[in-house]
Amino acid sequence: MMSSFQSVFKIPELKRRIIFTLLILVVYRIGGHIPIPGVNADALLSFFERAGGGGLFGLYDMFAGGAFSRATVFALGIMPYISASIIIQLLGAVSPFIQRLQKEGEEGRKKITQYTRYGTVLISALQAYGVSVFLENIPPTPEGLAVVMNPGWGFRLMTMLVLTSGTVLIMWLGEQITERGIGNGISLLIFIGIIAVFPNAILDEWQQLAGGNRQLLTEVILLAIMAVTVAAVVAITQATRKIPVQYAKRVVGRRIYGGQSTHIPLRVNTAGVMPIIFAQSIMFIPQTITTFFPNSEFMNTVQLYFSLDSLVYQLVYATLIIFFTYFYTAIAFNPVDVADNMKKYGGFIPGVRPGKKTAEYIDNILTKVTLPGSFFLAFIAIFPYLIVKVTNVSYNFASFFGGTSLLIIVGVALDTLQQLESHLLMRHYDGFMKTGRIKGRKRFA
Repeated sequence: MMSSFQSVFKIPELKRRIIFTLLILVVYRIGGHIPIPGVNADALLSFFERAGGGGLFGLYDMFAGGAFSRATVFALGIMPYISASIIIQLLGAVSPFIQRLQKEGEEGRKKITQYTRYGTVLISALQAYGVSVFLENIPPTPEGLAVVMNPGWGFRLMTMLVLTSGTVLIMWLGEQITERGIGNGISLLIFIGIIAVFPNAILDEWQQLAGGNRQLLTEVILLAIMAVTVAAVVAITQATRKIPVQYAKRVVGRRIYGGQSTHIPLRVNTAGVMPIIFAQSIMFIPQTITTFFPNSEFMNTVQLYFSLDSLVYQLVYATLIIFFTYFYTAIAFNPVDVADNMKKYGGFIPGVRPGKKTAEYIDNILTKVTLPGSFFLAFIAIFPYLIVKVTNVSYNFASFFGGTSLLIIVGVALDTLQQLESHLLMRHYDGFMKTGRIKGRKRFA
């Protein structure tokens, strides 16, 4: 492992990408500490402490790396961009115009990216208005300190401008990481925001243990559950179903091509962490809408049903995860294209006719292997809420036993390691995930 890390810095291009990514992440963390003008940060932090850090806004704060509870310029995080991406992808399934853009290659992708940016600005403005109303309606602290110093339309418009600009900047930072850094920029920004909350969660739990509110045996059991959960998430993320493929021999001139056997690896979790991010973005919408109508009895009822500890919330959340798992898998893996390419190069699955029958066969297997993967994601997503109810630990700590936090951490970490692995293997270095490669081979950069 240490030799692999040393090899990373022997490749100039890879070293530049890593340093660039780290600098962008530092900028993102600095922006998470610049407050919105007109907000009493101490009063807002006191409100979140009294609320116990729970609720859907507490979860949103975790995605933003604590920027929401501090009311900083990055308080909205990257979630508006994720929401806009979901809307565009859903439109791609029903809109002929978006479908044509998706088939136009690079030019179509640029137009879709531009529409996603416009959608991000619109969603950010709406959410920023909801945040401004939410901040104005927070009751004063026991000492009489108000969160918003000068409420009114002036504060609302300023908050909308500041938060929307912050989200656009985050979107740009993520795109720069994807283009010039290492890993998926948007996923890494969410990843670093979640990791930033982890030390405080550990410290709070240690204080509970030192104060006698937790038993040592309970903490040991929780750590064992965490280890098993992480291992299960890694196993499901890496699990594949291999479909054997045989290539027929072809004679071209005096040479013989083909004749080898290979396989198509169908991952149990083809969609990765995206279903969790998509579903969580959708679940933020009802709470955002309710902030527009703080005095409405109907909206208060909706807010109650969509609170984190509500059974309705858990069922809708799990259903959305299952749906987006299949939806994103259908986008990421097209059995028809795979079957056509196999037929083009003389490949076939033993016992299955090439062409349409092969596509149906692959689609059938993909549907079956995706089912347990989707249910596993749904279970892991709601597992922290069960931990909270059984052990009464804080949600910030329980979120690392599963749920959105753990799935994003594991998924993004594995994806980034795989990208580093590909850079190393292209230059004949041993990667991070080596498994008994032949030693003593010639290495060169």
